[in-house]
Amino acid sequence: MKEYLFGKTLEELTVIVKSLNQKPFVAKQIADWLYKKHIEDIESMTNLSLKFRDELKDKYCVGLTKYSNVVTSKDGTKKYLFKYEDNALVEAVTIFDKERVTLCISTQAGCKMNCKFCATGKQGFSRNLSSNEILNIFRSIDEFEHITNIVYMGMGEPLDNYENLKKTIDIFTSSYGYALSPHRLTVSTAGFLPYLKNLLYQTDVDVAISLHNPIAQQRQQMMPIENAYPIEKTIELLKQYSWNGQRHLTFEYIVFKDLNNEQQHIKALCRLLNGLSCRINLIKFHTIPNTEFVGASEKEMIEFRDKLMSKSLLTTIRASKGEDILAACGLLSTKEQSK
Repeated sequence: MKEYLFGKTLEELTVIVKSLNQKPFVAKQIADWLYKKHIEDIESMTNLSLKFRDELKDKYCVGLTKYSNVVTSKDGTKKYLFKYEDNALVEAVTIFDKERVTLCISTQAGCKMNCKFCATGKQGFSRNLSSNEILNIFRSIDEFEHITNIVYMGMGEPLDNYENLKKTIDIFTSSYGYALSPHRLTVSTAGFLPYLKNLLYQTDVDVAISLHNPIAQQRQQMMPIENAYPIEKTIELLKQYSWNGQRHLTFEYIVFKDLNNEQQHIKALCRLLNGLSCRINLIKFHTIPNTEFVGASEKEMIEFRDKLMSKSLLTTIRASKGEDILAACGLLSTKEQSK
């Protein structure tokens, strides 16, 4: 089977061209075809010699994979399903909001974190996605040339696949790649500490922490990651980093009815986030099958937001979109698996 060129960093492409007795600048030419000119086959790389293209085709191909299904919400939100090798099912969502088009991208097929309110967690873990498979999601959706923001908030825990995550961040933000501002990229993590420090100091992307409950014992019942990597330790690391106002830190917080929006949670959030320049983003719960969790009403979410704001905690409510097309993470692939 041929190796894919798409998803390789400039450094990796340089190794390839040197192995084929080409000058290093040829790697930049290939990257230009892959990430700027959007070609789909090696034959289209017309500034490379015919002889070299033939040599390249012997071992490599571009490696783009078309999505297998797409559904569109009445609000315009689109959910894509990709079927990769070994039948790995992977989702992506595009959200349209005025001039902003956000892509929620996956990093794993399934997930190890087993958060009790997440359909992906209930699938279990299949495998990490390669840098090709992650980047292919962006390149292969219908509106890829109009994407303004990318959020690693799809299936999987991004920091549990850090090597491939880092490669795609490099390609998205480097001049040889898509040259996006790192502040147009956000990596969402449940607090996977082994690589959180790497993310903070090796990249400039924005960071989102899946919090959902500031009380450790309660969070552990919702998110088993609390056992291995307590949220207190995550906050401790975040407070060591010098947030300069350009890079954004957000705490994602799904609001559940009578579970995590009481006075004790407000006090715990004040204590936990004291001294951090951050925002709390309240999220409506999209119901999933076989769960005891119930989402808070819009009125309850507004009340919770206002109480947090009164404590000087910057808090917003994320607009809920795509509920009619199973836009919550893992629902579409779960439906496909059940067929």
